Amino acid sequence: MSLQDTPTLKNALALSAEKYADRPAVCFVGQKPMTYCEFKKLVDDISLLLHTRSITKGDKVAILSENMPNWGAAYLAITSMGAIAIPILTEFHEGAVHHILRHSEAKAIFVSDKLRHKVDEYESDNLHTVITLNDFSLSTEDGLRQTFKEGIIQARNSFGQMKERISKEIEKYTDKGKEYFRPSTEIDVDDVAAILYTSGTTGSSKGVILTHRNIVFNAIASANIVDVNTEDRLISVLPLAHTFECTLGMVLPLIHGASIHYLSKPPTPKTLLPAMEKVKPTMLLIVPLIIEKIFKNRVQPKLKGSGLMRNVMKLGAARKKLYAVAGKKLMEAFGGQLRAMPIGGAFLAPEVEDFLMHSGLPYTVGYGMTETSPLCSGEPPSTTRYRSAGRILKGMEVKIDKPDPETGEGEILVKGPNIMQGYHKAPKVTEEVLMEDGFLRTGDLGYIDEEGFIFLRGRLKNVIIGPSGENIYPEEVESIVGECDYVLESIVYRADGKLVARVHLDYVKFDEELGTGKMIESKAREAVQKHLDSIKKTVNGKVSSFAKITKVIEQAEPFEKTPTKKIKRYLYIDVEENQKR
Repeated sequence: MSLQDTPTLKNALALSAEKYADRPAVCFVGQKPMTYCEFKKLVDDISLLLHTRSITKGDKVAILSENMPNWGAAYLAITSMGAIAIPILTEFHEGAVHHILRHSEAKAIFVSDKLRHKVDEYESDNLHTVITLNDFSLSTEDGLRQTFKEGIIQARNSFGQMKERISKEIEKYTDKGKEYFRPSTEIDVDDVAAILYTSGTTGSSKGVILTHRNIVFNAIASANIVDVNTEDRLISVLPLAHTFECTLGMVLPLIHGASIHYLSKPPTPKTLLPAMEKVKPTMLLIVPLIIEKIFKNRVQPKLKGSGLMRNVMKLGAARKKLYAVAGKKLMEAFGGQLRAMPIGGAFLAPEVEDFLMHSGLPYTVGYGMTETSPLCSGEPPSTTRYRSAGRILKGMEVKIDKPDPETGEGEILVKGPNIMQGYHKAPKVTEEVLMEDGFLRTGDLGYIDEEGFIFLRGRLKNVIIGPSGENIYPEEVESIVGECDYVLESIVYRADGKLVARVHLDYVKFDEELGTGKMIESKAREAVQKHLDSIKKTVNGKVSSFAKITKVIEQAEPFEKTPTKKIKRYLYIDVEENQKR
C-alpha cells in the first residue's frame, strides 16, 4: 500500500517505520534519538492508552505544549486511532485555551508541565482526561468528574520510567483494548485529522478542519521544493501547533526518514547557535521575523557601522560581495551544512531578501496558510526568484479573481487536495471562502507572471484606496519603513483620510548610539521626534506620490502580536478610529 494511494498519517508512519526502522527519528538536541521503530511503538502504545480512557474514532484530543519529541508522538497517536488532534498554540492566553477546549468539545488533552496552569481551572463535562506530555502520566481516573486542579494533584504519582508507565497501564487492558481498538483504526483519507485554531489577526480565532489527505498530500507535494532524504537533519524552532512546522517540519521529514531535533529551551541565540553546532542541520524552517532579526542585529551593524561603509553599501557590486561574506559567516554559524531554509508565514522585507539572494544561504520563500495545510506555492532554492512566492504546487490550481486590466492583480484563488474542509461550527464563514467550484478565496492580493511565478502584494482587507483610486499596499510601505535605522516593527494605515505609520523603535540601540538616556526628558523627546521626521522623509523618497505618509507616530511599547508573531493591526487601527469619534 503506497502513501500516494492511501495518504493517511497512520499509513505514513507505518511505512516509514518499516522502511527506516533503525534510522534516528526524533530527539532533543544532544540526546540519543528514538529510532523510527521505537517511535512507532511509542505511538501505538499511546493510542491504546487513549482508548482505555474511552477515546474513540472522531473524538477530539487537544495538545498544549512547547516543542518536544513527545508532541509528535501524541499527534500521530491521536490521528492514527481515528481521533482528531486539536493543537493549541502555546502563546494563547488561558481564556483562549478554555474557549478552544470548549468549542472543539475536546475529551482529553496532552499538556506539558510548563503549561499545565492554563488548564488547571478549566471544568467541563466533555473533557475527562489530562495526560502530562513530558512523561505521559495520567492526571485523572477514568470516569471520575473533578476539577482539573484535583485531577492533577491526584495524578502526581510515581510510575517509574515513561515506557514502563505506559506499558503497565496498557497491560491491564491489552486484551480488551485490542478487541475494540483495532476496528476503529481503519482510517479513510477524508477523515478529519486535525482542527487548528488560527491566531486571529482580526480578533477572532477560527478552527480550520484538515483531513488526512489534506496534510499528507501537502507533505508529499512539498518534497518537490525541498528534496528530503535519510541523511537530513532538521532543528525545529517554530511552534508545532502551527501547520507550517507541523506539516513541513514534522510530517515531511518523517515521511522521508530524516531526523528531527528539538530544543529543550526556547529558541534564542544562546540556545540555538550551540544547537546548530551540535546538530549541523541540513534543513531549517523559519519565519521572516527570525531572519530579519538576524539581519538587523548581526549583519547590518557590521555593514553600516561607518559613513564609508554606508556609501559602499549603495554600490550594487560591492554590496553583493559584502552580503556574500556575511552569508558565509552565517552559514558557518548555522553549522555549515544547511541546504534548505524555507521561509514562510509572513511578508519578507525586500532589503532582507536582497541580502539572502546574494548571501549564498539556500533560502526559499513559500506561500500558504493554515487553510491550505499550509503550502500553496514555493520553489527549490536553486530557482527561487526575488520577491516571488514561487509556483503553485504540483496537483494544485491557482488563478486570479477579477484581475486588474493593467496590473493583472487580484485576489488569489487556489484549489487542490490540500484545501481545508471548512471552519469548525462556522458554516457561514466557510461559505464565504470556499467556492462551489472548489476554489478557496485566500484574501491575498497578487499576480502571476508568464512563467507561473506568484507575486504577493498584500492582504485584501488591508488595502488602502489612494486619493485617485490607486491601490496602496500597507505591507509594501511597512517594508520600507522597516529598513530605516532603529525601526523594529511598524504598521501603516489610514487615519482621518491620511496615511500614517506607527513605529516601535529599538530604544536600547537608540540610547547607545545617541545617548538619549543621559539627556533631560525634553531633549530625549526631541531626539526621538527628529528621528521620526527622518523616517517620514526617507520613506516618502522611496514610494509613489499617492503612497506618501503624512505622519509617523511613535509606538512606545512593542506591538501586541498573535501567537505566530503577526501584529494585531485591528487593535491600533480601531484605537485611532475611536480617538477621532
